[in-house]
Amino acid sequence: MAHDHRQPNANVLEKVKTVTKKPTLYQVILHNDDYTTMNFVIAVLESVFYKQPAEAYRLMMEVHLQGRAVCGVYIHEVAETKVATVGDLAAGNGFPLQASIEEE
Repeated sequence: MAHDHRQPNANVLEKVKTVTKKPTLYQVILHNDDYTTMNFVIAVLESVFYKQPAEAYRLMMEVHLQGRAVCGVYIHEVAETKVATVGDLAAGNGFPLQASIEEE
């Protein structure tokens, strides 16, 4: 005679509730300096942040007049990559343009 070794309620399925946490987002900010040309800032905004010419110009003017502008909001790894790319492009072209990240 075979014995059934199942525990009570062994056939009951529990519904598992999964909670997806949204990743923390970070703003990438360009900072004004006295040496980087406006045209270079526009080029960076178009090539690194994929801004259209009018938006790139508006953001460049915000950097120029207010000292800084938020260029995009990304997850941490992407934000860090954007900051590094800006730094590399600036240094490669002889400009001191700086970017930073701040938690949103």
